[in-house]
Amino acid sequence: MADAIRIMGIDPGLRRTGWGVVEACGNSLRFVAAGTVRSEDKAPLAVRLRQLHDGLVDVVARQTPHEAAVEQTFVNKDAVATLKLGQARGIAMLVPALAGLDVAEYAPNAVKKAVIGVGHGEKQQIHMMVKVLMPKASFDSEHAADALAIAICHVHHMQSPAARLARAVA
Repeated sequence: MADAIRIMGIDPGLRRTGWGVVEACGNSLRFVAAGTVRSEDKAPLAVRLRQLHDGLVDVVARQTPHEAAVEQTFVNKDAVATLKLGQARGIAMLVPALAGLDVAEYAPNAVKKAVIGVGHGEKQQIHMMVKVLMPKASFDSEHAADALAIAICHVHHMQSPAARLARAVA
């Protein structure tokens, strides 16, 4: 698409980090690709973080996005798991930033609201709506589907009047 903006959504996770790439041109939205970067469960934490890093570097190089969006971490009752997720999220933000991309962050409720119209919903609703919005979309995991939803959320926010004004001023 001419004048299309390619957005990479990232759903960070230590075991599986989902990624999804869409192109937006005006009101048109097109699926480009999606997948999951995996780390070895039994490997030391530093090795796992490097596996996520290397996998995302490869995806950014192959998919050449213009911007990236990452889901914000929610805090759960397991502090150790939350810290590990935060480290994976740091990798998910660092890789596109090192590639020179602007990186936006969205709360899970904002992603749900952008995709299904309400801030609370089941993952199945999100995945179904991703397929409705982009019938050609294919994804190998729920994490990749979530990453596509994050990219769609970013597209919706890019099209807001405030975002258009900010781009015009820049």
